[in-house]
Amino acid sequence: MKSVQDDTGKRYLLLKRSEHASLVRDPRNGNECYVQNDRLEDVDESPLETAARTVSGPVRTLLTTVSDEATLGLLIELAERGPLGVRAILDADAFCESDLHGRLTVLTTAGLLDETEVAGERGYRITDECRRALEAIDAIDGDSDAVEPSGTPSSEAPDSAS
Repeated sequence: MKSVQDDTGKRYLLLKRSEHASLVRDPRNGNECYVQNDRLEDVDESPLETAARTVSGPVRTLLTTVSDEATLGLLIELAERGPLGVRAILDADAFCESDLHGRLTVLTTAGLLDETEVAGERGYRITDECRRALEAIDAIDGDSDAVEPSGTPSSEAPDSAS
């Protein structure tokens, strides 16, 4: 399998090449079709990278940057509670300062966090890209309602009385 693109820039996975046309698959929907060879050019990208492009950019960034549950939880807390100062973040978990600094640096470099000022001290907030990614994976509600902790009865529970 190879990655190719047509003359409009649309990327495909090359399945079979014949003399005049090639069988390609659209990685977004799995549809296969023949495209004339003179409309195709090879792309310097792995077929697996082409397949990964079917996931939105913000979600791809989140998936490739966040390596553990604590870091994901940090992003969710920042999304739910708003910008937080570094001290508040340190108080929220057992991160040591150097570990937190490393995580914040990676997340900022990836475009998931922005540095800001909170109550006169350095703080962090999630970016719009991060918010879109968290909403896409249903980690946060798009209406910015707080996520209920596990095991807490919902106020929207159906009334058991008949």
